[in-house]
Formats: sequence, structure tokens, C-alpha cells
Amino acid sequence: MSAIRLLVLGAVRQHGRAHGYQVRNDLEYWGAHEWSNAKPGSIYHALKQMAKQGLLVAHEVAPSTAGGPPRTEYEITGQGTEEFLALLREAITSYDQKMDVLSAAIGFIVDLERSEAVELLRRRVAAIEAWRMAVTEHYTPEDGPEVLGHIGEIMHLWVHSADAGAAWTRGLIARIEGGAYTFAGEGEPFVGVLGEGEENPYATGVPDPGDYH
Repeated sequence: MSAIRLLVLGAVRQHGRAHGYQVRNDLEYWGAHEWSNAKPGSIYHALKQMAKQGLLVAHEVAPSTAGGPPRTEYEITGQGTEEFLALLREAITSYDQKMDVLSAAIGFIVDLERSEAVELLRRRVAAIEAWRMAVTEHYTPEDGPEVLGHIGEIMHLWVHSADAGAAWTRGLIARIEGGAYTFAGEGEPFVGVLGEGEENPYATGVPDPGDYH
């Protein structure tokens, strides 16, 4: 799975309707340009492609009274919402997702109901544990990596990463079950997007041709 698809759909969905530069600005506000492939060219390409696929609707917007070229605003469709939620659920439960995909999913986890988020995270832990069990049929961490030569360090890294991932997920489950954060249907959600004209302290400031469309 590509993180960019989940990120762009989620950003448009949070705004309700947004032009490409707003989406770019939000993703830079979240730091996604540092931990994912959410670069300007990828963002604008994803918006156009998903509009062609029926996941977004592209609205042509007239120039403002202050002048400047017209911009295209995007709005998520019913199909787009289904795709977003499917990607989100898959990213949370799949133990072997890359870090950028998992990071994107955690950024949108509160778009789900609390009980579903907990259930999906429990599935993630179960998948990690099943994977670890399969690996340790051939490698015993307690004996140390040296028994397999330096190649054992690869197995050691995998098992260590799995253990850390499972521990982090269990901690997140405990925090959510303890009442942390505001999930879907529980009231006013956390505002994670910038308002129109609001300055982004984390913006790269690097212009891109797509900023003006």
C-alpha cells in the first residue's frame, strides 16, 4: 500500500472540500513530507488520479477577487470514503506495513469508532505474534544471533522489531481503552488541519507548479 493515497484521501475528507495546495499544506503541517513520499508532485498527481477514478470530485473554482489563476477544489465521494476506510483498516491490522503507512493510519485512527480501533489493533498484535512464532520455529532469540553467524543479526533485528511493535500496539490499546482521544461519534474531534489562510510553521516554502492549480 502507498501512504500517499491514504494521506490525500484523509486530508480531503477532513476539510470536506480542499484545493491541492491546502492538502499539501496539511501534509507538511503533519510532517508527512519527512516520513513518507508525500512530496508536492506526488500529492497533485494523486489528486488528479483519484478524481479520474471517482474517489474525488474536482470542482473548478473561479479566481478570487484579489486575482490569480483559478484553482481546482476536491471533494471526497462515497466511493472515496469507502476506499479511505478500507485502506485505514488494512494499514492498522497488517503487521508488515511500512512505517509511513502505519504512521498515516495512526494519524486517522480517530476517524473510526473507539471499539473498532481497539479491535483492529488487537488483530495487529495477533498477526505480529503469529509471525514471530513462525520465525522462532527456526531461530531461538534466547540463544543469541551468533549461532547463525552474522546472518543471525537479520533474524535478531526482525524479532526485536516485532517485539517492539507488539509492545507499542498494546500500549496504544491500553491508552485508547483508558479513554484517550476523541473517536468518531464521541463529540468534537481534534482539529488537525489548517484553516484557510492560517500560517503553517512547518511548511517547506519550496514552490511547486501544482500549487497554483
